[in-house]
Amino acid sequence: MAILTDDLASTQIHTDPIHTEDAETIAHKPDPGILAIEDIHRLLPHRYPFSLVDRIIQYVPGKLAVGLKNVTFNEPHFQGHFPGRPIMPGVLIVEAMAQVGGIIVTQMPDLPEGLFMFAGIDKVRFRRPVVPGDQLVMTVELLSVKARRFGKMQGRAEVDGQLAAEGLLTFSLVDL
Repeated sequence: MAILTDDLASTQIHTDPIHTEDAETIAHKPDPGILAIEDIHRLLPHRYPFSLVDRIIQYVPGKLAVGLKNVTFNEPHFQGHFPGRPIMPGVLIVEAMAQVGGIIVTQMPDLPEGLFMFAGIDKVRFRRPVVPGDQLVMTVELLSVKARRFGKMQGRAEVDGQLAAEGLLTFSLVDL
C-alpha cells in the first residue's frame, strides 16, 4: 500500500555524497499529491473498461482527493449511450467519483484491508451532460468513517468549472 503525504516539512534532502541531488533534479520531482495512472492501479482494483480515473491532481491524506477523467469517444459505453449523441452515463460519473474517494480510503493506515464497495448513493443530482472531449474534474471529501468499516463522502464532478454531478456516497468495507 502506498501512502502519500503533502507534508513538505518532512521532506529531507540528503547531503552526503551518495545522495547528493542537484537543484534541477529536485525541481523536476513529481508533486507528492499527484498520482499517475500506474499509481492509481496500485491502489485500486479497477481495470479497463472500468478504470475511470486517469490522474489524481490533489490529495490531502484522510480528507480529500481531486481526480481527472479524460472522456474520449472510444470508450465502450458511447456505442449505445446514445448513438449519434454520446453522453457519459450518470452511473459512470458516480462510479468515477467513488474511485477518487477510493484513493482516500485505501491509504488510510487505520482501516483494515478489504474491498470498499457502495453501500448507498444519496442526493445525487446531474446538472449537465458529460460528452467526449470533456475533462471531468472530481473532488471527493471524506465526511466520516464509522466502526472502521463504513464511511460517507461528498462528491462533486465538474467540466470547465460547471457542475456536472454531485452527491453523497456511502461505502462499506467487505472482507476479502
